[in-house]
Amino acid sequence: MISEQQGQMLLKMARISIAEKLGLSVDKSQIDLNQSFLEIKQGLFVTLHKNGALRGCIGVIEAVEPLKTGVAETARLAAFKDSRFAPLARDEFDQVDLEISLLSPPEKFEYSKAKELIQRLVPFKDGVIIKKGSSQATFLPQVWEQLPDTASFLSQLCTKAGLDADEWTKGSLTVHTYRVHLFCEKK
Repeated sequence: MISEQQGQMLLKMARISIAEKLGLSVDKSQIDLNQSFLEIKQGLFVTLHKNGALRGCIGVIEAVEPLKTGVAETARLAAFKDSRFAPLARDEFDQVDLEISLLSPPEKFEYSKAKELIQRLVPFKDGVIIKKGSSQATFLPQVWEQLPDTASFLSQLCTKAGLDADEWTKGSLTVHTYRVHLFCEKK
């Protein structure tokens, strides 16, 4: 389990990574890359918000890199490579807030009918991954804040995956769930 203090350090690392890419001067004196928790391999997402609105979000569900490199790389991708947004500009840097979601390992969610899927998902707690063929998408648990109705949540997730919005009602999806340990910048 990552402590709040360690999570705040991850956020500083993410911000430094973005600042360096923008060519801004940074103070790395508070970052000790020799801490053992930075060697943990864990799925993670970095999310940027500007004035409360989404400004970028990219991550990996299954960890391939230790946190010390994964956080920096994912932060840069969220800031500059999220295809829904233009790359972050220098003048936006101080206007964005960062959050890091550390994911638990996904677990297969067994269900047979859409009603069972709706009844057993835990809004605001479960992150959800859906798969069908080569189509796949995920929503972090934070997305429940915008889509608290389970049916709407699942319909939007299907749309995100490039599937028909009602695909979840057909019982043909492979579903996995996960939880997140969320860290937000304290400003």
